[in-house]
Amino acid sequence: MYKEFFGLRANPFNVNPDPRYLFLTRHTEEALACLTYGIQSRKGFVLLTGEVGTGKTTLINKLLEWLRVQQVATAFVFNSRLNVPQFLDYMMADFGIPSDSRSKSQILLRLYNWLLDRYRAGETAVLIVDEAQGLSDELLEEIRMMTNLETFTEKLLQIVLVGQPELEQKLRQPNLRQLRQRLTLRAKTYPLTPEETRSYVAQRLRIAGWNGQAIFEPESLVAIHRYSCGIPRVVNLICEHCLVSAFVDQQRRVTASVVEVVARDFDLIDNPVSGVALSSEMDSSSESLPRGAATPPFANAPAIRANKNTGVDADSPKASLSNPREDQAPASRVTSQPATSQPGLDTPISPLAAGNFAASPAPVTPFIAHRDSAPEPASAPPSPPQNSPAATSTERFDLVDALKTLANLADRLREPEQEVPKERKI
Repeated sequence: MYKEFFGLRANPFNVNPDPRYLFLTRHTEEALACLTYGIQSRKGFVLLTGEVGTGKTTLINKLLEWLRVQQVATAFVFNSRLNVPQFLDYMMADFGIPSDSRSKSQILLRLYNWLLDRYRAGETAVLIVDEAQGLSDELLEEIRMMTNLETFTEKLLQIVLVGQPELEQKLRQPNLRQLRQRLTLRAKTYPLTPEETRSYVAQRLRIAGWNGQAIFEPESLVAIHRYSCGIPRVVNLICEHCLVSAFVDQQRRVTASVVEVVARDFDLIDNPVSGVALSSEMDSSSESLPRGAATPPFANAPAIRANKNTGVDADSPKASLSNPREDQAPASRVTSQPATSQPGLDTPISPLAAGNFAASPAPVTPFIAHRDSAPEPASAPPSPPQNSPAATSTERFDLVDALKTLANLADRLREPEQEVPKERKI
């Protein structure tokens, strides 16, 4: 419907597992190499797992395409809701092995003789079972027994089990430990990264005959990855309906607002795929940033407002380090002080800057008390002098004078054998 409008020859975002559209990421290349190596080396059992929609079946179809070119006999079982006799019948039919008998022993005997003939001819056979997480324990044990069809040195039948992460959980059962030990190679598929999502969309458009004119805006690609969580199947779903919506509105470009409407229609905003919840805090923090920009590390951190005496929020744990004597005062005095109105101190500052400012006077703190005096008990902190700035909330605290006082204390500490007073009135 929209192919001519966007200058495409084919539908680029079909959800069918077409091997022509296989997008090779680093993980996909590793998985494909693992599968081909296991088959060529006659390892016996190979396991491929991945989350729903991450391209397992597309990868298997690409493997089957390569095996047919190599003239390797294959049997592909895509329905796991079978019992043992049904599974054996389907496998024999897909291998092309005629079997008139319904006896299990006769079926296994014909299979063994057929595999020996292929082995003598220098060939092998591959059995691929998709959706293997739905196999019963009895059928999994029957598949394991097929690996006993072997010579002294090599396996006659190569088996590839493909399934969701639940398959790995099932294989951890004690009654399936024999099968788990025979899994010589394991491969996995993963969701796409933001960069891979952009390349994935571009590749599918290019294969479909894209002329190079921009269809998806950069902000829309960011939104597509956010709502799909990098799952290729969901990326296809969103892109397909975005193109339809843009065609209906006669828009040549897909914007982020179109993606948001499609994501809302498919309930992907409040219920993202792959079990990864998108928190409202992340959404709210990202709205204040330029579209496509990454969220800075401190975007979700609360702003710290300068306190009257310390320059740090009174609730911050660093507030007790900024004033040597105020850290011994009761907490009620500190939190009840109003915010200062001095220029430059009543604006929110970043946590990084606040931390550096609050930590600067900290090295002086251990030297306020006399080195021969006993430490004051924490249960009964001394009250400040009556003429101290902290005694009344109306007096102002001069930060410059405090810094000068700290500098004078540092100079006096460098003098030999000179005592520092326990308390300094400012």
